[in-house]
Amino acid sequence: MKNQESQTEITMYFCEVASRMPASPSTFPPPFLPLPPETAGPSSPPILLSLFNVKTMKMKTFVMTHSHLINTIKAEEHNKRQKERNITTQVSVNEIKQYLSHILEQRTSSNVINKRENLLEKKKHQRKIRIKGIQNKDTLKRNKNHLQKQAEKNFTDEGDQLFKMGIKVLQQSKSQKQKEEAYLLFAKAADMGNFKAMEKMADALLFGNFGVQNITAAIQLYESLAKEGSCKAQNALGFLSSYGIGVEYDQAKALIYYTFGSAGGSMMSQMILGYRYLSGINVLQNCEVALSYYKKVADYIADTFEKSEGVPVEKVRLTERPENLSSNSEILDWDIYQYYKFLAERGDVQIQVSLGQLHLNGRKGLDQDYYKALHYFLKAAKAGSANAMAFIGKMYLEGNAAAPQNNATAFKYFSMAASKGNAIGLHGLGLLYFYGKGVPVNYAEALKYFQKAAEKGWPDAQFQLGFMYYSGSGIWKDYKLAFKYFYLASQSGQPLAIYYLAKMYATGTGVVRSCRTAVELYKGVCELGHWAEKFLTAYFAYKDGDIDSSLVQYALLAEMGYEVAQSNSAFILESKKANILEKEKMYPMALLLWNRAAIQGNAFARVKIGDYHYYGYGTKKDYQTAATHYSIAANKYHNVQAMFNLAYMYEHGLGITKDIYLARRLYNMAAQMSPDAHIPVLFALMKLETMHLLRDVLFFNVPPEADHETRIFHANSLFEQCNHQQRIFKSRIVVLMLADEQFPPLEETQMRAE
Repeated sequence: MKNQESQTEITMYFCEVASRMPASPSTFPPPFLPLPPETAGPSSPPILLSLFNVKTMKMKTFVMTHSHLINTIKAEEHNKRQKERNITTQVSVNEIKQYLSHILEQRTSSNVINKRENLLEKKKHQRKIRIKGIQNKDTLKRNKNHLQKQAEKNFTDEGDQLFKMGIKVLQQSKSQKQKEEAYLLFAKAADMGNFKAMEKMADALLFGNFGVQNITAAIQLYESLAKEGSCKAQNALGFLSSYGIGVEYDQAKALIYYTFGSAGGSMMSQMILGYRYLSGINVLQNCEVALSYYKKVADYIADTFEKSEGVPVEKVRLTERPENLSSNSEILDWDIYQYYKFLAERGDVQIQVSLGQLHLNGRKGLDQDYYKALHYFLKAAKAGSANAMAFIGKMYLEGNAAAPQNNATAFKYFSMAASKGNAIGLHGLGLLYFYGKGVPVNYAEALKYFQKAAEKGWPDAQFQLGFMYYSGSGIWKDYKLAFKYFYLASQSGQPLAIYYLAKMYATGTGVVRSCRTAVELYKGVCELGHWAEKFLTAYFAYKDGDIDSSLVQYALLAEMGYEVAQSNSAFILESKKANILEKEKMYPMALLLWNRAAIQGNAFARVKIGDYHYYGYGTKKDYQTAATHYSIAANKYHNVQAMFNLAYMYEHGLGITKDIYLARRLYNMAAQMSPDAHIPVLFALMKLETMHLLRDVLFFNVPPEADHETRIFHANSLFEQCNHQQRIFKSRIVVLMLADEQFPPLEETQMRAE
């Protein structure tokens, strides 16, 4: 088929070429043929025609003969040219055939190329269509994604608004119902994917802030948040792993979580790691690493204190006796508060100022209320109280809802208080001149007022003086004077003074560098953070009977290194009232926490460690270790309970060499140190002397060969010893009768007396 097609194409091409070639000579008209009639010239007249014809015929014959010769010659030349043309024509046809074959090959190759090109173009076209379709799909997908992102953004914005509303409601809440409304807003925001709201809800489920504690749900939420990189969730999972609450007890995993949380910016994780490196808990003890962690948190706390004055949170010790807990000095009882209000309304100026301070800072368990604070301060100021005037000036200087910021009003009240020699007023004027608030900056005036206030013992003024010498503000730098004033202010608990002291010890500025001292000071600053508010919520939860919620909050604070929280957590654990830990794990965990509290200087915790080793709680019985801990508590902290217990062990030779005289001495020291120990010591000494006397009577052997005088001497000695014990007993009875107070005996578990 292909050959036939090619032949057909050759034939057609040949015909086309032949039609374009010049005609052959045979096709030309003969050169001397007579002209057709229409080619004749114009007609002649008839008379002349005959004459003309005769002459013409004669000449015609001659012409024909001559023309014949010419034609013959021309014919020969024509034939010769024809032959040459035929040869030329044959050559041209061969060349044409070769040319045609070459053209055919080119056309064939061009057809193949064209087909390929057409195929490629077709594929390109299809590809373009496909790409266009994909692009259209991508466009649709992008549009869909854009709409989805827009919807998510709107959804997220709504979640952010709900979260902000919840925060606002929570900050202004004064009742449990309002707090529940805030957490409902957090729950809605969390459903919309708000990250911070989810963290809030997880905390609420863990600590029971929402009303119901659900540790399992909290762990699930924390795990999902931790995968998204939440440093708070990582810190929480580390805390739960360190105690084995709801998850497996794993200190290594806890350390990993804390490390990631710290890297993510969690202040709590940084505090926990700082405490662990300071104490060597599951890591090698390293003061410098602890210093770096504590410094990060302390810098943040100091920055917040420079912007607004912070107030330390009350830390109630649950280890105090129950009768003292109900009227704890750290928390103001509601009945007492009502009584104070009554006295304030009756015009007691001192009570008015005290209530104003409590409401200004939110102390003693009372809510912060600027309006009530200003109300009581104004009442006291009208009565002439310089302290009240100074506090009013302070409120206007800092600015709040009840007293908007007003430098002129602040200057007025500070001046009124300073005119009466009030230290707070003098310090306030110093601040105005130092920062140039309402008056031109004048370091000389500021220094003068700060010095006057510092001389009166006001710690804030002492700090300001130290800062001026430290930074060289208006005066020459003097690190020794700066250290002096920082130290004086730190003795009253001024947080910024403690911070700058730590800074000086950490860098060796004006003092010999001490990493340990710097870490301890930085630790004290870090413990003033906002997380310390959990002390109050944990205490109120304990009072309300919510033991699990209280334990979780105290345990978290204990993990951060708070000594009070460590002893409180141990106290709750040993009571075995909590349900979030297995019963067999409570005593070992309590012993661990008592030990951490004892290392930080808690004498009661040191005694507790001795008790645990004495009775075998959470560990094996070990009288020798118990006696060691009692000795530390008695010698270092002069703890009465430790003296009594150690005396008992000397009396019976438990873990130490029996020594009646040393036991008697320790009993007497305990009675001298605390009136509460009189009755227990009395009975312990009675038992001790009675047993000692009976032993002497039972084992009183006089040699048979002894004479009468020797026997009388031994009898008199025994009689004098009995009289001595009787005098001791009578003297103690007299002391108890003369005492105005009734001294309750120590707890039975702490006495060791039989």
